[in-house]
Amino acid sequence: MRKWIIVVVLAGVAGVGAFLWLGSEPAPRAAVLRAESGTAHYAPIATRVLDPQPLTVAEMFPGPSVSAGTTSLALRTTETLADCAEAAWGSAEDVLGGCTQVLRARYETEDGAVSGQFLIFNLADSAAADRLVAALKSGGFVRPAPDTPDGFDGSRSWAQVRGLGHYVTVSWVAPVVQGSQVDLTYPQVAMDGLGLVIQRRLVR
Repeated sequence: MRKWIIVVVLAGVAGVGAFLWLGSEPAPRAAVLRAESGTAHYAPIATRVLDPQPLTVAEMFPGPSVSAGTTSLALRTTETLADCAEAAWGSAEDVLGGCTQVLRARYETEDGAVSGQFLIFNLADSAAADRLVAALKSGGFVRPAPDTPDGFDGSRSWAQVRGLGHYVTVSWVAPVVQGSQVDLTYPQVAMDGLGLVIQRRLVR
């Protein structure tokens, strides 16, 4: 037990790019993480009362792929989680009270060199969303999808976290082959662009 506690403390101190061991499996954090809290732009969907319709896979992931620049990532799997804690760990898991659903999708490039994940959390209001953004930035993070490739290199991964009204989106990309030189710029832009779907809810 003492050894497990020491590992957790060391992982927290290491911060960006560290691994927190939960049970026997590591939960990676992004090596490069950008996080943005919500803004007044999303006031029309600042609470679930104002925006009560649940998210659907068809709404969030309508096409077979996403692209940016010269990079395209194909949609591989999607899932809807009613237990939001299944999609997060650490301090992020601790602030999920009132979360009703998480949609998660996994993408990858045609050559399999880059794997990407996109998650969206449906929270009670923008204050709850901002708390989750802060938690994802400060120590907790999302769990990888169950079918994440074994070579997913969390130590070189990039992620973008955004508060969008009462939602939080997380786009996360990583090279799959350890040691390979892969530019993650376009994959990250493509994955992050999935969050633009939420803009449609502003004008409903």
